[in-house]
Amino acid sequence: MAESDVTPAMARRCFRKAEPIHGMIYFTPHGAECYAKTGITHQRMAYFASRAAAMGAVPAETVIATFFNFNPELVRRAIPAAWQITTPAQLLTARLDAADFSLRQAWGENVGSAAVREAADLARRAAEHAAGRPEGRPLFASHAALAWPRQPHLVLWHAQTLLREYRGDGHIALLLTEGLDGLGALITHAATGGISAEALRTSRAWSEEDWAAGEDRARAQGWLEPGPRLALSEAGKRRRQSIEDRTDELAVLPYTAIGADGCHRLAELAAPLSMAVTTADLGFPAALATRYTQSQ
Repeated sequence: MAESDVTPAMARRCFRKAEPIHGMIYFTPHGAECYAKTGITHQRMAYFASRAAAMGAVPAETVIATFFNFNPELVRRAIPAAWQITTPAQLLTARLDAADFSLRQAWGENVGSAAVREAADLARRAAEHAAGRPEGRPLFASHAALAWPRQPHLVLWHAQTLLREYRGDGHIALLLTEGLDGLGALITHAATGGISAEALRTSRAWSEEDWAAGEDRARAQGWLEPGPRLALSEAGKRRRQSIEDRTDELAVLPYTAIGADGCHRLAELAAPLSMAVTTADLGFPAALATRYTQSQ
């Protein structure tokens, strides 16, 4: 089908419906169990090292750059120390094992079903199409260079991983284009009201002083309304929506490989699979589950 058959809204819906299939890897207790076998027992270190492992034993600065919105000191406490404990290859194996255990728990006897196989084929076609255009997307390109798993449920997980990192790399480029650093991106996100400032601040390990200084910068740049309340100005709303709209536009390319019909079918197949993931006692946050499974 022609590229015009896939709209940004279609691509976004398709991505959102399938995202829990990948996203559970950051919450599942199977992750801690599998990473512990490599010697990595600290949760933060496991997160940074396992997601960065596709890039190799990179320095902290590479992780800071590609992950974007974490306090750099938090990253430096984990990287490169992780590479002195284990290797990227061992962590990649552990991450795939965690995905395997988690999806088998979520899908049970349906883990090898026709629906999973069909969804895996569609998602893989989209991800492989994206791999032909890796420029400017370092985290995506690193994951795209990994070997594909053989089992369909892991093919689906890996494909969604690639689609996530493809979208994320494009989003970061747009944030930078609008003059936002990692902290500014978090603050303007919180100011939309979609997620609490405290949740974003603490999960990325920014101090209250850092956050307050970031708010001052964002107000000076016109992103926020004057005064103590954290709220986007009218200009800030327009600029933030522009970032979201352009993110959707830049994420269309992979899905042109399967066309509008393929996007509809993948979203249809992924919705119940994602629902099973979010309700399978894998630690998936309820707020994220609602955001992803109810996206239109």
